[in-house]
Amino acid sequence: MPRLYGFDDATRRRLRDDEVGPLRQMVSRAIEGCQSNADIAVWANGEGCRGTLGGEWKDASVGRLFRNPAIAGLRYDDEGELVDAGHPGAITPEEFKALQARESSRKTSDAAPPYDYLLVDGASTCGKCTWALQGARTNAGTPGYRCRPKDKDGRGGCGEVRMGAELLENHVGEYVVAELLKPGIREQILKAQAAVRAQVEKMKATIKDLEGRRSEAATLYGKRQISSDAFVTADREITANLKDTRSRLRYAEQMADFSLGGAKDLVRWWNAAPSASKRAITRLFLEGIEVFPASARGVRTVEPGRVVLRWRKLPGLSDSH
Repeated sequence: MPRLYGFDDATRRRLRDDEVGPLRQMVSRAIEGCQSNADIAVWANGEGCRGTLGGEWKDASVGRLFRNPAIAGLRYDDEGELVDAGHPGAITPEEFKALQARESSRKTSDAAPPYDYLLVDGASTCGKCTWALQGARTNAGTPGYRCRPKDKDGRGGCGEVRMGAELLENHVGEYVVAELLKPGIREQILKAQAAVRAQVEKMKATIKDLEGRRSEAATLYGKRQISSDAFVTADREITANLKDTRSRLRYAEQMADFSLGGAKDLVRWWNAAPSASKRAITRLFLEGIEVFPASARGVRTVEPGRVVLRWRKLPGLSDSH
């Protein structure tokens, strides 16, 4: 019998240190981040995680893993009830039950079509606590942005900022289009992109260095020259840095390759442009977007000072904002 991801062998008596962290992150993304199994597979593969047989993660393989109670140290008895399996679990029984509820919800309701958020992955942050805003649907099912409140492990922000996706994205889009309408903007974009291309090369070098450090740590651990705790700590820090750098690299490459083409009516172009193009030009102009709480619940406007745009200072871009 093949071993289950997260465990050292088929007996499941010991957890596998280098797989427990990724497994917990995958579960967290499913439960708290509301990500699909397909999105989680893309994330895991991007982090260099592989299944027990060395293959890449797929939607189906993530789903099979999430349906196996052994990952929480549980099993089904003859009555079909969850009971203690007598071996350790990588996640808590409560987290597994949350996975079950998620799976049931996916099967019994028509899932809303995925929304391509424009301002996630660090592009927008909470003005109160600086936590990166994430895309999350409201109770009514409409797309929105929110500052995720802290979980039991202390991960998260203040949870006090929420804003509708359409409201925030339209507000930011108006300012970006206004910037695009300025005289000589194409020449300015070309100069700014040259600076971004230099950043791309630096980030690629940083990623190569981090990958080398992770490989070196694994080698030292394999030779028993560092402890398991030291290896896990180092690997966790390197993985976090790799994740952040790869995310910034992905958007920097979009920024570097972006082209307005022959767009004459920029407003019409913006309204019809692919999300990748909007994302690239937004990242090119803006260092970040801070969103603050509304003055009262139910506010459906962008009140003065609620959204603060931090314009990027790149060669050739206007400083008069």
